[in-house]
Parts: sequence; C-alpha cells; structure tokens
Amino acid sequence: MASCNTIPAAELISCSSDAGGRAGIPLVGLGTAAFPFAPETTKPAILHAIELGYRHFDTASIYQSEQALGEAIEEALLTGRLHSRSELFITSKLWCTDAHPDRVLPAIRNTLRNLKMEYLDLYLIHWPMCLKPGAAPFPVKAKDILPLDLKSVWEAMEECQRLGLTRSIGVSNFNTTKLQELLHFAKIPPAVNQVEMNPAWQQEKLREFCKGKGIHITAYSPLGGQTNPLRPCPVMDSPVLRDIANSKGKTVAQVSLRWVHEQGVSVVVKSFNKARLKENVQIFGWELSEEDRRKISLIPQSKKVCIEGMLSISPQECELEPHELSEVDVFELE
Repeated sequence: MASCNTIPAAELISCSSDAGGRAGIPLVGLGTAAFPFAPETTKPAILHAIELGYRHFDTASIYQSEQALGEAIEEALLTGRLHSRSELFITSKLWCTDAHPDRVLPAIRNTLRNLKMEYLDLYLIHWPMCLKPGAAPFPVKAKDILPLDLKSVWEAMEECQRLGLTRSIGVSNFNTTKLQELLHFAKIPPAVNQVEMNPAWQQEKLREFCKGKGIHITAYSPLGGQTNPLRPCPVMDSPVLRDIANSKGKTVAQVSLRWVHEQGVSVVVKSFNKARLKENVQIFGWELSEEDRRKISLIPQSKKVCIEGMLSISPQECELEPHELSEVDVFELE
C-alpha cells in the first residue's frame, strides 16, 4: 500500500511559513469535483484515499464538496488515520460570483467554516471571470458575466494570505495573457496556476511561461476529464497511450499521469473507485522512454474545458463577442 512518504512534493514560492502545514504541494492529489454534483459520495473516497497516502485534497465552493471533505478529515483525525491537520495540503477556490473585492474575505471564511479549518494551504481564483453576486453559479448565463476587476480581487486574495487564512494564493484557468496582467501589479505573485493538462492538451507554451516566472502548475483532468459516453476520450482511448501502457505493464491512466508528472507539474485526479485510487499513486519509481515521450508529443491536441461549455446557452446564442469570451478562456493563442 502506498504511504504519504511515497508521494513527493514540490516547493511553492510566496508561501507563508508561519501558519504550519506541509512544506510543499504533493505531486498527486485527489480532486473532489463531480458533475452532476454528488458531495455525498466524497467522504468514503476521501477516507480511503487518506489510508492510501493521499495528502493533497482539492475542493472548491462550486463543487459543493467542502463540507464532506471537512467531515472526512475530522473523522480521520478522530480515528487516527491522521495525526494532525498539518499533514495535509488543502486547496479550495473562489467562485466567479464571489470574484468581487468585497466578497473574497467572506467567501474564504465560509469555505473554512465548511471545512472546519483555520486555514487553507492554497486558495485559487477559480476562473478569470466575474459573475453578478447572487447569480446562479452553474451553468453560467452570459448576461450574468461582468468585467473582472483583477487588481482589486487579487489585493483581497493577498489580504487572505496576510491574515493567515491561507498559506498561499494562486489562480486557475489563467492563460499567459491574464498571468502577465496579474504579475504587473501583484505584490504577492501567484504560487500556482491550476489548468487542464494531459497528453491530449499539453500546454507547452503556458508551462514554459510559468516555469520562467516561478509559478507551479497543477494539472486537472490529467486523464481527459468526464466525456460523452458516445465519444472516445482523447486520453483514455488513445491508441498511442494504450500501446505504451501494454509495453510497460501499466494502465493508460498511469502512463498519462506519469507523463504529466515528468513535465514538472503536480496533478489532481478525481476517482472515487478504490482500485483506481491506488493505481493513480503508483506512478513513481519508473519512467517513460525517450521514444515514449516522442510518440506522446505527436498526439493530436484537443482542449475539453472552455467557457463556451459552461454557458447555459449555445455559443451561437451568446451575446458576448469572441474577444470577450477569449478574455475568460484559457486557450493559448499564437
């Protein structure tokens, strides 16, 4: 059985050290997003993941999983599965309806109440987008999208860290253009950018930019994300990855996760299946060959997560102009 000592961690810049907690972000974490939302299924999976050695748990207010995660951690501490909160690395995220300067502090405090914790290890702006306060959180209605005052919202995020409510702050779904905008005025630079990344969406340009700026990347959807059952998954159904997996006696998921790991990023992978939870941490102690990496580099690229897919209407019906959509999307335009 894997243990927490077998999951290495990456050091983060701009991380407060006086709040306790882990020294770095574990390179494999458990995501708790499930669509449709199903928070009642998360607690048993989290408890089993803790037994397997998972120590990074990724949640968000929009996932409706914060409370279940908090309850699972509370039980793990009571039953001896964990000795201290400081063993864990907990990430949560600010949803778009709270991406207003005066709503950031109330939002993180609500998250902490849900989790029954005094601090987060990482708090992220979930999306470079702002929605009207009180708007239906999901799916997004185009009429509810407002201009994001990134400077003021980031100042409120920095205040969260200064107050000790989170040890580090970062962003999610930011492309290089939005990161450049943020870095222009940030007093505390983002420690992490969490983005979609896998062999079928390799994010080479963004990875190089973040590396140069000292921003750690965490990959979500490292296995290609939830897909239409009528359509093949570009990762899990990839013949290239399948052939590599067969040659190494590994699964396709392990090959994909290993490739992501070898790019110098961490991953959050969502699975509540006991066998797959164990499988997903067995990516250390072996590596891909140069020929494997070359073949993976040639996999056709296909992005899954985009703002248009979050809208409650079709892109053709959307009143936003293409350039306005691109402001809140994560495509890297050449």
